[in-house]
Amino acid sequence: MTDPDIRARAAAELERTRARSRVLTDAVDDDDLVRQHSALMSPLVWDLAHVGNQEELWLVRDVGGREPVRQDIDQLYDAFKHPRSDRPTLPLLGPAEARAYIGTVREKVLDLLDSVPLEGRPLVEQGFAFGMIVQHEQQHDETMLATHQLRRGEPVLSAPPPPASAGSVTGAALIAGGPFTMGTSLEPWALDNERPAHQVHVPAFFIDRAPVTNAQYREFIDAGGYEDRRWWTDAGWAHRQEAGLTGPMHWFGDGTYVRFGRREPIVPDEPVVHVCWYEADAFARWAGKRLPTEAEWEKAARHDPASGRSRRYPWGDEDPGPQHANLGQRHLSPAPVGAYPAGATPAGVHQLIGDVWEWTSTDFHGYPGFSAFPYKEYSEVFFGTEYKVLRGGSFGTDAAACRGTFRNWDYPIRRQIFSGFRCARDPLPGEAV
Repeated sequence: MTDPDIRARAAAELERTRARSRVLTDAVDDDDLVRQHSALMSPLVWDLAHVGNQEELWLVRDVGGREPVRQDIDQLYDAFKHPRSDRPTLPLLGPAEARAYIGTVREKVLDLLDSVPLEGRPLVEQGFAFGMIVQHEQQHDETMLATHQLRRGEPVLSAPPPPASAGSVTGAALIAGGPFTMGTSLEPWALDNERPAHQVHVPAFFIDRAPVTNAQYREFIDAGGYEDRRWWTDAGWAHRQEAGLTGPMHWFGDGTYVRFGRREPIVPDEPVVHVCWYEADAFARWAGKRLPTEAEWEKAARHDPASGRSRRYPWGDEDPGPQHANLGQRHLSPAPVGAYPAGATPAGVHQLIGDVWEWTSTDFHGYPGFSAFPYKEYSEVFFGTEYKVLRGGSFGTDAAACRGTFRNWDYPIRRQIFSGFRCARDPLPGEAV
């Protein structure tokens, strides 16, 4: 892209992202904005000011070299200094003050975007810093959407339903064994944990052509899956007992669930959502399968067997459109399996992008040759066995923060996120591969 194109793209993405933040925060009154709807989540007003503070730190002060707007509030919006459960007790900016603050920051950012050099520093090459801030705000927008799901009261968000299924999608696809290129060194706005591109050899495996649906998960529940110790890891069984898990979060025992304040019948052919890693792993064991590794998931999503190259997305290199995937809060639920045939891989694997984040069996670590950039707290401090990797994005993930290489991670107990899964398995002895 040329320099003017990079600047135009950054400005458009910043404004499109801020419009979404406004929808999520303008939908409720000031009392709702400052209320903590769950100990797992921040008050919405904290998220709003936090995205502005990060924008000020990285773009106004670092990239632009300009005077601080509100240096006095930096520690209030440092996510590492204050756990979410404590944030309501802080002297946070009120709704009007937070909106004024982020507006002032944005004015300064758009002004410097017209003139700041986009070369000479890795932070600004190809507009990276602006893309990083867009993705950061979009990630918090998805977090705010999850807060809306936990919010009690009358519904305040609305969206048209997702498209209907275009046809049945069942069974598993064989992914041939061999090497493929995992990660990226070329995507200009890719984050540090997606880099660098590297070769990974993946033995042949089968992966489900669709995510596990509500109907399939209901079979696991009805078969006594939550009461049968055989299907659970030791840690999973202990958590199931301690948390009293009996089904996905927001499900009732009468065939209904709650979505953004509306109690509705469970849709059988939609991907199951709001399950933790332990639940996903237990289902996979019950089904005689397993969760895919992260490398298997990415190979299924990106490897083109015809050319041998890794593509940006399951369907190719084209940016996601509404025909490809359920992204960007365009709808407020996963779409039925088979709703996006244009987004399928050459092997016929559907809905790898959008709908639900998919748990993998892999712990979160850096790739070979990983280098923290631009700060260790984005990825590196989370590396280890405590976090499991999720891939593919959800209906609440924006396309700017979702690629075939994009990596998410969370504790295996988390269920408030828009998480689902699909299963994989090894070839059986004597099975043709």
